[in-house]
Amino acid sequence: MAEKVNSAQFDELLKGDKPVVCDFFATWCGPCKMLAPVLEQVAAEYAGKAAFIKVDVDECVDLAARYGIMSIPYVAIFKDGEMVAKSLGFMPKAELEEFVSSNI
Repeated sequence: MAEKVNSAQFDELLKGDKPVVCDFFATWCGPCKMLAPVLEQVAAEYAGKAAFIKVDVDECVDLAARYGIMSIPYVAIFKDGEMVAKSLGFMPKAELEEFVSSNI
């Protein structure tokens, strides 16, 4: 399950030893709502291999600014505290699985 986190929790998770798959979203965003169940399915498949999190860009404006996020949904993968991959927009399950598997 993708856990919704705040800025402090986000920074702590990036210090961990697992890759982090982060969905930057907003509650009013239609494509974000479409991506949510797809992300949950992929998160279940990769349980234990990566941390899946969600960041509300309206609540965590600092994180959106830090990573230059101007459009959502924006899925980013972090390793060792650094962003190693990013994808903008809705992705069907097969595409999200490929994005995650090739970057974690």
